[in-house]
Amino acid sequence: MTTVYDFNVAKTNGEMKSLKEYEGKPLIIVNTASKCGFTPQFKGLQELYEKYNDQGLMVLGFPCDQFNNQEFANIDETTQFCQVNYGVTFPMFAKIDVNGDKADPLFTFLKDQKKGLLSRNIKWNFTKFLVDAKGNVVERYAPTVDPRRMEQDVQKLFS
Repeated sequence: MTTVYDFNVAKTNGEMKSLKEYEGKPLIIVNTASKCGFTPQFKGLQELYEKYNDQGLMVLGFPCDQFNNQEFANIDETTQFCQVNYGVTFPMFAKIDVNGDKADPLFTFLKDQKKGLLSRNIKWNFTKFLVDAKGNVVERYAPTVDPRRMEQDVQKLFS
């Protein structure tokens, strides 16, 4: 059976990284954008990362420019913006597409595992997927869901 850990993703420098490196750790996987109304969610994601990282939680950010061009063209601008404005220390990856013919295979898998309310597609920036330590997608959160509202579900992954 395929899990999240079976995928490879591009790092900001273009090198490929196997998600097997995170095997055994719960994950929050999120498509991000630096110039979006939901961008302040970086703060809540960082807080969850800091609070639960010592128990294994990883937050993985994937910049996406598919929704009203709300991401910087240069990935270095993106990572610097996230660090300076929101103190982001969790891993950020290369800019990707989450929908359409060029959708990243990881996000195609995530969408297949947990469909949205009315559609399989991701509707906007900051759609969040919660993955258990076995690599199974256990929950999908709409862009409007503040990361702090995910904390109870994150805690369940450690009990």
